[in-house]
Amino acid sequence: MSDINWEAAFCGEGNNCFRIGTDADGNAYIAVAGQEDTYLTDTHDALRTLIQDIKAGKADHLL
Repeated sequence: MSDINWEAAFCGEGNNCFRIGTDADGNAYIAVAGQEDTYLTDTHDALRTLIQDIKAGKADHLL
């Protein structure tokens, strides 16, 4: 397994904080901030699409 490079935590309204990470193999990861050992993974493109959809208002929460 490749090392995950985590970005700074992103906190939306309220207490919903999460982190996004990537690895050298082109995989993307998302986890609740502070719980990076339990994450979801997919391709970088799939995660980008998910985030764009959330920002476009297609979902009112992420986790």
